[in-house]
Amino acid sequence: RCCPLSPTGAQTTQLLVQPPWTPAVLWDGVTLTCQGSGTAAATTWYKDCQRLGQEGHDSFIVNKNGTYSCYRPGTGLSSYVRVLDDWLVLQVPAQALLEGDTATLRCRG
Repeated sequence: RCCPLSPTGAQTTQLLVQPPWTPAVLWDGVTLTCQGSGTAAATTWYKDCQRLGQEGHDSFIVNKNGTYSCYRPGTGLSSYVRVLDDWLVLQVPAQALLEGDTATLRCRG
């Protein structure tokens, strides 16, 4: 793996995306927020498995496409969020969906 491992059996770090659609697209002005134990100062951000210079902030506005994640020492590594710079995107709500749930899809360009 290219990023730190999450502690076994621990509560996980959450990576929230605004607006809440996935995949996220740059032209939406995407903001990522890292939630986990500890303070914002303990946050480490990764883009495409490379450490970013965004340490000490629990959120930031994305300005480049790529795959993002964040790390908090107490709760570990978040799941990944892909941010695209495509012309046409089919999006689903950025929330957990279970089989049988009704979901609104949107096609945007």
